[in-house]
Amino acid sequence: MSTPTPNARNPRKILSGFVSSRSGDKSVKVTIAYKTPHPLYHKVVNRQTVLHVHDEKNETKLGDKVEVMATRPLSRLKRWRVTSILQKAVTTDAVAITEADVAAQVPTKTTKPDSAKAAVSGT
Repeated sequence: MSTPTPNARNPRKILSGFVSSRSGDKSVKVTIAYKTPHPLYHKVVNRQTVLHVHDEKNETKLGDKVEVMATRPLSRLKRWRVTSILQKAVTTDAVAITEADVAAQVPTKTTKPDSAKAAVSGT
């Protein structure tokens, strides 16, 4: 069995989501939306996970799409930190994002691409 090098580090989890709340100084809430089929009825169900994230530079705003990385515990709830801003929010107003808005942008794991739907319908 080989021994790991002292500078080796396990890869961290990286997720992307939308900033849904600025809860305090250097803290944001990031909503990660996903769709999953219901185990019995096979209808696609919208789900979301809310992460408490550390934003060191206070550079994120409501609606920004950000990439977050797992880190050591920084407070009672914060276990993630912002690594980069993928897309700035389009609006200048501070408007909360609804679950329906986020779900419309997330692709479904069980749906087929639009080209397959067009081929089936014949158009």
